[in-house]
Amino acid sequence: MTIGSGVLAYLFIPLTWSWLPAWIGYAIVAGTAGTGCWVVAHECGHRAFTKHNWLQDMIGYCLHSILLVPYFSWQRSHSVHHARTNHLDSGETHVPHRDTTPSGAARLWWHETIGDEAFAIILILINTVAGWPLYLLTGASGGPARGTTNHFWPAWPFSAALFPGGWSRKVWLSDIGVLVAIGMLGWWTYSSGFLPVLALYLGPYLVVNFWLVLYTWLQHTDVDIPHFDNEEWTWVKGAFMTVDRPYGFILDFLHHRIGSTHVAHHMDARIPHYNAVKATRALKENFPDLYRFDPTPVPKALWRVATRCHVVSKSEEGWTYSA
Repeated sequence: MTIGSGVLAYLFIPLTWSWLPAWIGYAIVAGTAGTGCWVVAHECGHRAFTKHNWLQDMIGYCLHSILLVPYFSWQRSHSVHHARTNHLDSGETHVPHRDTTPSGAARLWWHETIGDEAFAIILILINTVAGWPLYLLTGASGGPARGTTNHFWPAWPFSAALFPGGWSRKVWLSDIGVLVAIGMLGWWTYSSGFLPVLALYLGPYLVVNFWLVLYTWLQHTDVDIPHFDNEEWTWVKGAFMTVDRPYGFILDFLHHRIGSTHVAHHMDARIPHYNAVKATRALKENFPDLYRFDPTPVPKALWRVATRCHVVSKSEEGWTYSA
């Protein structure tokens, strides 16, 4: 579907600025469909796509490299995310700021200075447009335990803590795939000009990044989702702080239910997507008080998170959002 939409756009949409609305529509369609490829690569990284590890590594490596994602590097950081979900210090991705830290104080100051709506709009734009590359390049939104990390360079001046032992070699291997993809984009730009690359690749690429950040942000963040410090955290507590949300039939189909069966995914990441509904049903039946599903429409939930989930403070439940 992603390739097909690209072929149709190339054949039938004139590559002129007057057709910009049509190209934006194409980017949304192709990027939304392409997110399904990202999810398949994610499943390969979890060893959940096939019984043959060499095959799923080959598929995941190719798909992620095309999307400029270092496959093995992200496989490692994502495994840490699953191992330390909702841990305030050693968690990985969407770790909140504490109100007792300088970064938390700065965040509150900006929020109070420009107000709810402006802060929320800026936060959504930064997260969905720049959040993913910032995470890959600097470890943005990761926990403080490992310092500033880089998924392409596991050495000074970045912290190597995220990629111990032989993982550094896998980072370099991941870089090769991304460099090949960048080289192909460079050749395309040289031979055809920048505009076709912008219209046919970069637009959908940004939409894929949008969906990726939206899903992960809303899976682990809301006004009633606590995070935990070393004294409080357990793996089970962290995993059950994941939230399923209603994305509708089309997105569930295209994205293999990554947002509506994510609690089950955190209980066992090797459950393939085609069994995720069955696993989710079992969680609902056996752990009705622990399973979390928020029926709030996703746009409304995103606005609530962006306007109210800024820093966490100590409470009876753990560390919860206070502003």
